[in-house]
Amino acid sequence: MLTFEHVSKIYKGQKRAVDDLNFQIEKGEFIVLIGPSGCGKTTTMKMINRLIEPTEGTIFLNGENIMHMDPVKLRRQIGYVIQQIGLFPHMTIEQNISLVPRLLKWSSDKQRERAKELLSLVDMTPDYLNRYPNELSGGQQQRIGVLRALAADQPLILMDEPFGALDPITRDSLQTEFKKLQRKLKKTIVFVTHDMDEAIKLADRIVIMKDGRVVQFDTPDEILRNPANEFVEEFIGKERLSQVRPHIQTVDQIMNPAPVTVTPNVSLTEAIKIMKQRRVDSLLVVDQNNMLVGYIDFEIIDQKRSKASKIEEVIEKELFKVETGTLVRDTIQTILKRGLKYVPVVDAENRLVGIVTRTNLVDVVYDSIWGDGDSEIKAQ
Repeated sequence: MLTFEHVSKIYKGQKRAVDDLNFQIEKGEFIVLIGPSGCGKTTTMKMINRLIEPTEGTIFLNGENIMHMDPVKLRRQIGYVIQQIGLFPHMTIEQNISLVPRLLKWSSDKQRERAKELLSLVDMTPDYLNRYPNELSGGQQQRIGVLRALAADQPLILMDEPFGALDPITRDSLQTEFKKLQRKLKKTIVFVTHDMDEAIKLADRIVIMKDGRVVQFDTPDEILRNPANEFVEEFIGKERLSQVRPHIQTVDQIMNPAPVTVTPNVSLTEAIKIMKQRRVDSLLVVDQNNMLVGYIDFEIIDQKRSKASKIEEVIEKELFKVETGTLVRDTIQTILKRGLKYVPVVDAENRLVGIVTRTNLVDVVYDSIWGDGDSEIKAQ
């Protein structure tokens, strides 16, 4: 989809901000540009939509030289999301999302239907359409900024540190949400960040830059296993290089496939008995088709049991979960950032298939540091 051939950017009287870039980005890839401040990553991204124009070399979009394209038409083909979001405060959420479709002369009905469709992708209801940006949280505003970039269904999206201003938990949640969205919609993403954890979590391939040049361009796993040089090794951080053994990739390989569950019609008294028998302090709640509904724990029961008798009356439906195939390294980061005790694992239809606990992760980290011998250390 996107090809850089000997691309450089030279500012008058200065050194090369970007120096002789040569690489290709395939359709549907999630590419992350990362490196120290001043390495040229943002300049590289902005040359794609000609907010900055290259001094030397050629950038091809779907085989066409971007310098032969009308810059306005080029930008309307490319979604763009920045850290400051840039929502217009005097416009409703619908008007903000529909900005580019409106410029492209879409009908009002088509604009509204597209806005509704996009809101549903991030679990926001149609009643948000008539609200204004100042009525939304920071995380919700950031979602709208992302949706606006998707509204005209452009195949290529540029993102310049879009989650950088958010708190760690909201940021982690949006990263997970956006990666799932990208896989579903098969968009090509070029994403700039200074956060190595974010790059490793999101990217199909990472471009590590230094002094305007590409130092290494590879998958996260390959970069973690085989950093190109000492700079990459130091930039990644040596603690990341030994987090997980190479043969441990996804949560499927380490999860417990038989978590303790109950159905919503079970009484609170029976739930307490199950917890005591199985020596756990919480239970995952599933329906008759094994779809994950939520969870309960001792604290919830203790607070609600005087006013309720069944699980369905006290169930907590908000919980973090991951799909099968999720990388272990991402799950480790989430558990540590959020202080979680466990993470349920579901399939694409939200059926519960397992659970990853801190004990599972301790075993993985122990093996990665001390090998495969019998552990004398037990998770507490």
